[in-house]
Amino acid sequence: MNIKRFIIASIAVFIMIEAIDWLVHGLLLAKWYQDIKGLWRTEMMDLMWVMVLGSLFFSFMFVFIFTKGYEARGVVEGARYGLFIGLLINVSGVLGQYAMYPIPFGLAAIWLAYGMIEMVIAGMITAAIYRT
Repeated sequence: MNIKRFIIASIAVFIMIEAIDWLVHGLLLAKWYQDIKGLWRTEMMDLMWVMVLGSLFFSFMFVFIFTKGYEARGVVEGARYGLFIGLLINVSGVLGQYAMYPIPFGLAAIWLAYGMIEMVIAGMITAAIYRT
């Protein structure tokens, strides 16, 4: 494993995820979230560090798993990997959240679509940086 590229790719994926999450959740979906305000913890913003820590952990694991099956096929390999990971975590996650929380189906569909796009981009970033 190329440790230097692993760390750089992990940090790049983390930054991309945080940026897209801020854009999607902080700006684009703000109106949707106002409509379901009672769903969230009142102290949620105080616990944002927990979400950031989880995202950092995810980023390192995402890249680590990629390195275990690395085939040196470029960003297409990364896009495929991101698609598979996206399907794994987003389909099950969003369906579970839709069933569990009183959210509109449209919001769940947006979460699924943005999550898939985010994972494909993360895979492409990983492949572009990790190349040996």
